[in-house]
Amino acid sequence: MVEVRRLGPQIGVEVRGVDVTTLDDAGFAPLYRAWLDGNVLVVPDQELTIDEFLRYSRRFGIVVPHPSKSTRHPDYPEITFLGVNKFKADGSLDMAIYRRGAEGWHTDGAYDEEPFKATQLYALAVPSTGGDTHFASMYAAYDALPPRLKERLDGRLGVFTYGGRRKATQLLNEEDRNWTPVRHPITRTHPETKRKGLYFDPGKILRIEGVDESESDALIDELTERMIHPDAQYRHKWRKGDIVIWDNRCSYHKAAGDYPPEEDRIHWRVSIKEGERNIP
Repeated sequence: MVEVRRLGPQIGVEVRGVDVTTLDDAGFAPLYRAWLDGNVLVVPDQELTIDEFLRYSRRFGIVVPHPSKSTRHPDYPEITFLGVNKFKADGSLDMAIYRRGAEGWHTDGAYDEEPFKATQLYALAVPSTGGDTHFASMYAAYDALPPRLKERLDGRLGVFTYGGRRKATQLLNEEDRNWTPVRHPITRTHPETKRKGLYFDPGKILRIEGVDESESDALIDELTERMIHPDAQYRHKWRKGDIVIWDNRCSYHKAAGDYPPEEDRIHWRVSIKEGERNIP
């Protein structure tokens, strides 16, 4: 029997009692609706091959390779292999791999002309402690902005790039680090739910257009403080076999980056863009 339950008051939903490899169109539709409603969808207890994971992921949109070529699966370029090769040849911990995603709250793909619609992870190995992923709602962030700030941001574009102002591009190959900045509305209307959210990423934004540099910096600092609403968060504790997909159009996330380095925390990850969904 299919069971749907809320995980957080404003973000996060879990669906139990399904096998994602056997879902027909009618069976998948409630999962997609639950995902749009909850921003983050958890489907536990799945046993998937890599082909099955890719096939299920394509039901949400078009799966595209991540710009970080060094962490792509050797046989499946659409899949990022998270958590492997975290130790260097000299035995030291590669912090870029170990703490990937833990540098702060962010949304995936803001640096792209067409941002990622979604990111989906499948847990292959989980540590005994730590390694959680935090999520927060862009809708709640926007709703909580004071009227004067909503008015100030209305129609404003943010300029984003991979690595942002810190130029944190160590996961990219040398030839891919000269990234062309792109522009996106800071307050963005979700194309499916039609709800407004605060589309913001302090680690990827360069500036806000239409204001001088000092005001842009001040706005970025204020939005960084306001982007996470305390009552609109969900913290996911991973279990082997969990599939978790989040909507980058309306949610922020960050990894905890706190699990024992000697233990494995390994996921398959896909980046999903808008486009025709592959529904059998």
